[in-house]
Amino acid sequence: MLHTPYYDPKKTYKENFEKGPYGAFADKKIYKSKGEPQYEFLGQKVYLPFGIPAGPVLNSKFVKGALEKGFDLVVYKTVRSDVFPCHPFPNVLKVNLKGNLTLKRAQKPITTSTKYNEPLSITNSFGVPSKSPKDWQNDVKKAISSVKKGQVMILSFMGTVKKNQTEKEFVDDFALSAKYALQTGAKILEVNLSCPNIGNEGLVCYNLSVTEKALRAIRKVIGKTPLIVKTGYFEKDGELKKFVEIINKYADAVSAINTIAAPVVDQKGNQALPGSPMRLKSGVCGTVIRWAGLNMVQRLSDIRKKNKFNYKIIGVGGVMNASDYKKYIKAGADAVMSATGSMWNPYLAQEIKKSL
Repeated sequence: MLHTPYYDPKKTYKENFEKGPYGAFADKKIYKSKGEPQYEFLGQKVYLPFGIPAGPVLNSKFVKGALEKGFDLVVYKTVRSDVFPCHPFPNVLKVNLKGNLTLKRAQKPITTSTKYNEPLSITNSFGVPSKSPKDWQNDVKKAISSVKKGQVMILSFMGTVKKNQTEKEFVDDFALSAKYALQTGAKILEVNLSCPNIGNEGLVCYNLSVTEKALRAIRKVIGKTPLIVKTGYFEKDGELKKFVEIINKYADAVSAINTIAAPVVDQKGNQALPGSPMRLKSGVCGTVIRWAGLNMVQRLSDIRKKNKFNYKIIGVGGVMNASDYKKYIKAGADAVMSATGSMWNPYLAQEIKKSL
């Protein structure tokens, strides 16, 4: 059953930011976990290693709503070292696809609609907007004040691609964002490497040289603060192994996956998301990418075991119910997160807790 989403896709990002969250996240009813938190996640005791990844939790009001509904790991939407605009509305649409969004299927266009029904998969295209560091730092501190026993708020950040930018300037911006993020007092940080690299050559996480330079620079700034790396889907095992070696050296955890990009079109076959032609390809998440999240978690777990690495794994992608949570844990995840599933089911964390 789909509930009222806490982020309303029929409203603009600005309206959601200023007037949201909606539905149960705004009803002020607080779910209380019983007893003492039994799980540990990157040095923090939590009731359940389950929550919401970077994306739909826009600000301190959304963080508060998520925590009150029993999501014990809540990621504050990715911030930058400077103000950055949001893509034009609409930013979320339902995608119409049966079966899995395989990498082969992702080469062909997928139609979209505004009728949200199950099995639910969506495209989201925001462009990672950001307030100024002063603004988001103040709001993050406010969000942290909502955290109760057995819960943790994670702050996500990234570097910004700019015109005629050198690689060093790009890497330096990751470090600057990390510095600003650290100043908030967030107990765990997450860097988004599942974002475009300079020169529009694909995602940062697929460029191992930039990945290593960025993580080295970030670690230098944040000291021993736990760091999660958000990544996309890796097709080749060899590339994933090299990526993981870098993660194990500089970070504490890997979060996989973000989305799978595919061309999204309207019923007439035209680009569904207005503005730049770059928006034709947009990240898809929800049920159709569950296979990819589970596959990545299993492979990350196998590499960890084989090489005696000690990074933690956060499974993300298509988690719609308690059964999906259990599948990710079985595949080797230490924690699990849900964006699309949580958006339309604010009681998902409570349902998982009741099922265990």
